[in-house]
Amino acid sequence: MVKIRLKRLGAKKRPYYRVVVMDARCPRDGKAIEEIGTYHPVEAEDKQVNVDIARAKYWMGVGAQPTPTVKQLINRQIAKTGNVSE
Repeated sequence: MVKIRLKRLGAKKRPYYRVVVMDARCPRDGKAIEEIGTYHPVEAEDKQVNVDIARAKYWMGVGAQPTPTVKQLINRQIAKTGNVSE
């Protein structure tokens, strides 16, 4: 099963995440099929989330399941940009 989830990068106490499409059996920081966005929880609110909505919708259309956290990030990105039709 393919999942859309977060891949952790960054230093200790300074997390930085990439929103990636991965096989569910791969380790959290393993090789990704595709990287579709970023998430910086320590940045300013307007710079925290950057997700390619078109690629996320494509992957969900072919069966990829987003994790609950990634689903919230995608919804936040859609609300910020107003791109529902992409």
